[in-house]
Amino acid sequence: MNEFVVQQQNEAVTAATRQQKPQELIRSLVWKICIATLILMAIGSATRVMNAGLACPDWPLCYGELVPAKQMNLQVFLEWFHRLDAALIGISAIALVGLSWWHRHVLPNWLPWASTFALFLIVFQGILGGLTVTELLRFDIVTAHLGTALLFFTTLLIIGTALAPYQGTGNVGKLPWVGLTAAILVYLQSLLGALVGSRWALHQCLGTSQLCSVMYSHIFGLVPPTVATLAVVIISWRTPALHPALRRLAKMAGSLLILQILLGFATFRLHLQVEPLTVSHQAVGAALLGTLVAFTVLAWRDWVDSRQINSYPVAVIVNDTSTPANGANP
Repeated sequence: MNEFVVQQQNEAVTAATRQQKPQELIRSLVWKICIATLILMAIGSATRVMNAGLACPDWPLCYGELVPAKQMNLQVFLEWFHRLDAALIGISAIALVGLSWWHRHVLPNWLPWASTFALFLIVFQGILGGLTVTELLRFDIVTAHLGTALLFFTTLLIIGTALAPYQGTGNVGKLPWVGLTAAILVYLQSLLGALVGSRWALHQCLGTSQLCSVMYSHIFGLVPPTVATLAVVIISWRTPALHPALRRLAKMAGSLLILQILLGFATFRLHLQVEPLTVSHQAVGAALLGTLVAFTVLAWRDWVDSRQINSYPVAVIVNDTSTPANGANP
């Protein structure tokens, strides 16, 4: 009997190990693509502020070559490296889809479809990247280009965070909804920032008093995501027995929010003349969005786990006191 029990336990451990290895491999790949995507968006921002968006006049090659050595300068390098990073991310996304479907029998059912959606986003992102060149940096295409990149970034973060080991405490309350609201508002504010940058609204407003409505929409649009992010921080701080990971993410979101506001103020006061500040402003905004997305996913996992535990039937054993233990009548 003992040998049978040990054999069953070993088989269960072996099955769990087989399922864990592909999941760990995919999770590691997803986090690497996330980092590469964050770098890609930072390089894209540098390309814009350095007026290097058309440094390579053709697409997908650059001056008809894979590596334009003869024409290489800082602007050409930024645009060329931006495309190189995007191509590597695309190849990695294809690998992610292949691994997800190949190991689909030992993975969550949603994972292959989520990875396929991420691949669709990066393909669409590549098409938009080509259109930014062929359409000579048309502002709506440039804005959609960044918006799709952020959506791809958040999709990867959702996949990676959903696959991460986590055991909730069941004390999140309304934090999943608050985190989701904050993430959506930060995303919309990022789109407004992309619109300001793609239309050079700050320069236009300060120089010729044009497009001031676009610029002020981004400035006053700061209020809703700021309030929502502060709500995440304050409610997390006041919630007892909250998971330490959620507390750390909430503190990180608060710190990134303060840094983002300071960078935005400095960028405005210096009229976008300091390129590293502008690039950092967008990079920190993406990091803030990513932090809120990770917080929201973990909070939802915590909430779902608590609901499942509470839904389990509880067996209550009640001793029948109507008959004494010795079988005699009372």
